Amino acid sequence: MLQAENTANAAILVNINGALLPRDQAGVSPFDSSVQNGDAVWEGLRLYQGRIFRLDAHLARLRRSAAALCYEGMPSDATLVNELRRTLAANAMRDQVHIRLTVSRGIKYTSGLDPRINRRGCSFFILAEHKPPVYNNSAGIHLVTARHRRPFADVLDQHIHSCNQLTSILAKLEANAAGADDALMLDTEGMLAETNATHVFIVKDGVVHTSTTRACPDGITRAAVLELCASHGQSCEVGHIPAATLALADEMFVTGTMGEITPVARLDDYRYASVPGPIVTRIATWFRDLTRDPSQGTLVVD
Repeated sequence: MLQAENTANAAILVNINGALLPRDQAGVSPFDSSVQNGDAVWEGLRLYQGRIFRLDAHLARLRRSAAALCYEGMPSDATLVNELRRTLAANAMRDQVHIRLTVSRGIKYTSGLDPRINRRGCSFFILAEHKPPVYNNSAGIHLVTARHRRPFADVLDQHIHSCNQLTSILAKLEANAAGADDALMLDTEGMLAETNATHVFIVKDGVVHTSTTRACPDGITRAAVLELCASHGQSCEVGHIPAATLALADEMFVTGTMGEITPVARLDDYRYASVPGPIVTRIATWFRDLTRDPSQGTLVVD
């Protein structure tokens, strides 16, 4: 799956520490921690009819990630929300928009790894693009099982939603080489973790299953799906899922802000019989309705 270039984004304005700049002029200092070390945290947000879906949950996860990395001078939620509003207004955006909100440890006074050489507080970057869901939500996507694994917290805590994404990139390279859309990733014990970009659910005998988050982030869309299953009486279980059981499932789907709810048509050489299956179709409908609920979003565009 290769995202197509959208000409509507050619003239967008990007927010760099509060300055709104044309995309080709927007730059980050080579002394910024995001550039030097991948030392930054981020959230992917989606705008529905002027409201950012579950913005409070995204900001809370961003703040937890920054706290885990001991960031100093983290912008307040009020500041970030105001800058999101400014960015969207400047770009005349209201719907079908994806936003990448990044906060780094900030500018260093010299090159190096030691966080003590950061003395100016955090940097923030807001990139809003015209971008509908990126996957094929009707035909489904093709996944291959990657050799690269998701580590546990004693190696790299996946609950820190960081810009250090080399593991995901290595897995994505495997998927590209195999002609697949994305890579399914296991943890170091051979249990399902996620894909290189999304959380994974399977359906077996009418029950929805998903992995724990011991080797992947707590997903905002994942949490919404778990809540929807509970509220609609759909049986759902969270637990360790061995790789060998994935091809025995009746349905598989992935979730994420960038792609919403997407069925999986094929995993390695196994093709799922029903795509989209009946349960993923229902969940996708429930989720679409949820995104239209004003109580689920923060109004940022009048």
